[in-house]
Amino acid sequence: MKHLFLLVLFSLFFFNCKTDKKPIVKKNIPYAIVLHGGAGNITPNNLSKKKQKEYKLVLEKALDAGYLILENNGSALDAVQKTISILEDSPLFNAGKGSVFDSQGKNKMDASIMDGKTLNSGAVTGVGNIKNPIFLAKTVMDKTKYVLLSGKGAEIFAEQNNIKFENDDYFYTKRQADYLLKVQKRERDSKFATNDFKNNKVSNKSIILNKSNSKIIHKYGTVGAVALDKFGNIAAGTSTGGLTNKKYGRIGDSPLIGAGTYANNKTCGISCTGVGEYFIRTLAAHEASNLIQYKNNSAKEAIKEVIHSQIANLGGQGGMIILDKKGNIAWTFNTKGMFRALKKSTGEKEISFFTN
Repeated sequence: MKHLFLLVLFSLFFFNCKTDKKPIVKKNIPYAIVLHGGAGNITPNNLSKKKQKEYKLVLEKALDAGYLILENNGSALDAVQKTISILEDSPLFNAGKGSVFDSQGKNKMDASIMDGKTLNSGAVTGVGNIKNPIFLAKTVMDKTKYVLLSGKGAEIFAEQNNIKFENDDYFYTKRQADYLLKVQKRERDSKFATNDFKNNKVSNKSIILNKSNSKIIHKYGTVGAVALDKFGNIAAGTSTGGLTNKKYGRIGDSPLIGAGTYANNKTCGISCTGVGEYFIRTLAAHEASNLIQYKNNSAKEAIKEVIHSQIANLGGQGGMIILDKKGNIAWTFNTKGMFRALKKSTGEKEISFFTN
């Protein structure tokens, strides 16, 4: 009897193992990835041929890395995380290594990621010295019951989960240091000026020692990605250093689910870039998803309405990328340019900077 009982248990175990459901590849839709590297004053006049080549190389590296994961049956979440981490590792963008400085001369970063299949999300805001904030956001999603962790608490959580830290020097870029000084000079006598601005006090000595009169012509850099994998799952993520000279613990849209990032298998995935206050006030990413779900807008129509009507009417600037459940990709922006790229299993690939 005992042997018979064990035989039955073994049979049940074997049967269950053999009948575990494997993800089904949806061959009727293309798998794809789309990314952005920020919107702003991006024109051929202020981006040299040499710089264009530098940006293209990094964008292509990030795009191909994410696509390779999708091509090898990987998840949209993994593709988004990998793509964004490569952009965070570049000093060219306002995320990770290239993050802007706040009013105290510190690099405080935000990031978020969302799973369109489950609506699970993870985000961090106001974190310092984290090499890849997108990794920390994903860890928040995977290992806590929370969505958003901030500041010191998020950094303690990062230490507990072996997230990689870097020292202040890693995040220092002369371009962003120069831009901080320019913004502070411009705002010193404005109605928003504080004593710190008026006295030009910042805590990062490297900025004080590297003052420069070099011309600052750019303002952009938030990064994001959206992917659709072979199994029909969508994921989206965004990472940023925020606004140059930000004060009082300011938080933008990038770490806020529904504002700067959103993903839902029923509709689409979205990542935003621009002045976050306008994207928060309009719940921009979720609004675009709603336009698809409840008004039957196309992906292109939805983001056009949000950027060029709702946000523009408030005086806001920025852009969005979108990838819907059918594999359709669109992007739009109301600035002079936006770093952007896409790659689809249909063979379509594009890397663009400027308006046309």
